[in-house]
Amino acid sequence: MISSLRGNVVARTLDGVVLDVNGVGYRVQTTLRALRKAQAKGEITLDTYLHVREDALQLYGFAEPAERELFEHFLSVSGVGPKVALAILSGSTPADLRRAIALEDTTRFVAIPGIGKKTAERVVLELKEKIGPVEVVAGSSDHELVARDALVELGYSVVEAERALASTDPEAAPEERVRQALRAA
Repeated sequence: MISSLRGNVVARTLDGVVLDVNGVGYRVQTTLRALRKAQAKGEITLDTYLHVREDALQLYGFAEPAERELFEHFLSVSGVGPKVALAILSGSTPADLRRAIALEDTTRFVAIPGIGKKTAERVVLELKEKIGPVEVVAGSSDHELVARDALVELGYSVVEAERALASTDPEAAPEERVRQALRAA
């Protein structure tokens, strides 16, 4: 199994890079964070996962080991393939995804193209025990989720709603936080 690659980026594609490693060009589909890392000049190192299918060998690249670990966990969930797992990882940091699983926050996953409500529920249910306990930071309470979900219902994406709530008073009631976020927009 190819666990990591170190080399120079010789080409960029819509979904990844071609990494030159000692004269061999590896086409690697990457997360957005790994793609940003690949924009740096010079040599880079990507953590990788080799996905073997009957008709193809596909190489996936990650900015850090935590991304690869979560990718492997997502692949273990029924109905989640490598493209969907990559899409999940590209939308949030590994810490945010772990926190979402710990808080049973299916809304974060439903917002990702290719994931419906049932798949989101399966992701949370099957991975909650696998990833172990996660320290929930301040601001990630049930009130935070209620306010975020209200903004999502009003047309915000999950990420936009979280950004809008970041500038509100974390001690306020969810309704007040939504009002503050809407005023600031």
